[in-house]
Amino acid sequence: MTPTPAPTLTWAELRDLKCAELEGAADGWGRSSNRADAARDRIEQQLLTGLRDTQEGEAAQAAVARLRQLGRNFQYVYTECGLLRTTLNSLAHEMRTQQRALKEALDDAAALKFTVGADGSVTYPAAGEALVDGAPLRGGTATSNGLPGLVPPSGLVAPNPNAAKARDIADRVAGAVRAAAEIDWRYAGILRRLKAEEGLKVPDATWRDAAGDAAAVRDAAGAYLKDAIPHDASPAERRDWWAGLTQEQREEYLAVYPDQIGNLDGIPALIRDAANRDNLRLLIGELEGRDDERSATRLAGLREIDRQLGAGTQPPMFLLGIGDEGNGRAIVSFGNPDTARNVAAYVPGLNTSLDEDFAEGDLKRARDTARGAMKYDHSSAAMVWLGYDAPQFPDWHRSADVMGDERAEAGGKDFNSFMGGLAATNVHEDPHMTAIGHSYGSRTVGAATQQDGGMAGVDDIVLVGSPGVGVDRAEDLGVGKDHVFVGAAENDMVTKVPSKMQGSMAAAAGPVGYAVGGLLDRRDDDLWFGKDPASEAFGARRFHTDEGPSLVTGGFDAHSQYFDVGPERDSASADNIAMVVAGHASKVRTEEQR
Repeated sequence: MTPTPAPTLTWAELRDLKCAELEGAADGWGRSSNRADAARDRIEQQLLTGLRDTQEGEAAQAAVARLRQLGRNFQYVYTECGLLRTTLNSLAHEMRTQQRALKEALDDAAALKFTVGADGSVTYPAAGEALVDGAPLRGGTATSNGLPGLVPPSGLVAPNPNAAKARDIADRVAGAVRAAAEIDWRYAGILRRLKAEEGLKVPDATWRDAAGDAAAVRDAAGAYLKDAIPHDASPAERRDWWAGLTQEQREEYLAVYPDQIGNLDGIPALIRDAANRDNLRLLIGELEGRDDERSATRLAGLREIDRQLGAGTQPPMFLLGIGDEGNGRAIVSFGNPDTARNVAAYVPGLNTSLDEDFAEGDLKRARDTARGAMKYDHSSAAMVWLGYDAPQFPDWHRSADVMGDERAEAGGKDFNSFMGGLAATNVHEDPHMTAIGHSYGSRTVGAATQQDGGMAGVDDIVLVGSPGVGVDRAEDLGVGKDHVFVGAAENDMVTKVPSKMQGSMAAAAGPVGYAVGGLLDRRDDDLWFGKDPASEAFGARRFHTDEGPSLVTGGFDAHSQYFDVGPERDSASADNIAMVVAGHASKVRTEEQR
């Protein structure tokens, strides 16, 4: 670690420093950042959209690729200029703090009629009385020894009472100057880093440098910005916090903390989308060049999400969350959840992580659900919520993660907060909201409903491929049993996973053991996480699904096709889900409970 150099700053230079000029320079970089952002927005929202809609062929494809690259270049300019802005503002903020400390020391010296020398020493007048003749004790000069409050012993001579006061002022002056010099040295290093390579292209390697730049600025600007982010507040309080910021403050938070603003429940969808698109590029830059399997898998998923965002989709995509923690985080909505009357969030289950399969398969499920709902009400949006660590293969039948409730309970708490955020930012007075849980995700939805106050804003719950939800009655989910809908394909063995007692006996036999155990456990309708949601005893509304391929011919394929649409598929399940999402549950085709 490189040590901080000795201070070269004088107290007079610190006193005369014009922090307003630093803030003025910051404003200039802010304007540059805004112009780059406006240019990027015009490319993505106007030029690219118009080109895709009106032109075809190789020339059009080449033009789209060039425009996308230009858009990313502007995004890089926006990010770096925003970092410069915040760096200068944070520098001014910290320097102004030391100026105040210095001014207080100088004011105290003036009030006592002390003189502060150019070197920071403090001269004080005679005062007090000598022990022998009572004459005033001589004045003198005090210097800081770097140890505030330490005064050498005076022996038999009574000290001049001004000496200690002068030493304290000298220490405070030296402390302010020393702190200001450290701040200056630290920010000079950051500012030297904030420069781009020459050229018209911004490759992933440059984004990797940008990720490092952002981390350095975040470390420096912690007290200036980060400490004010209301992490412990409710979604409604966070919404109000954001609404109360100035435009300049919002721009700085988006530039320096896109990861936190983009993943903060209660922040409007358009803001979260903008922040997460920037953070997506930074995450790709961080992972680029790493050769470990985890990074390669994560990078493939991020790039596929980025590709879809750049390709343009209908309904439009909104990136409401992205992160690298745990098994990865991603929340992608098709349709704007803040303006749609009908909003649905789907929680995936077993073996879901931020990889290419998720970016292709789970995003398609959300997109198809949104499109299906729009057939019944155009004001609909649907999303996939990967905001927790779902259990992973290969040891699912022996894994405590799958067999236990811990991940569902932790995920349920976060999902509850997320749904509360959607309710807080939606423009409609009473939007229709649906929570969808698939596989272990249904257990996570169940856990979300058991938080204090239930799941905020949720009207309907859809459970598909469920091994149980942690409660034994539909009415315990808090929305009324007539608003709980269950899809359980006949050949989906996950919906027949045995109770924990029988499952422990069948575990050694693997998936087949679970299937056999489930067939033996039909009498009391118990599954691993409680009563079978498709059973009469549970009391939900079971809707029609395709029976799916058998375990012998298709393995566990029946567990994965509840959202499938297309001419080669039986879309009954997907269509029923879409009707619930769109608020047309009365049209759902039901079937007999187990």
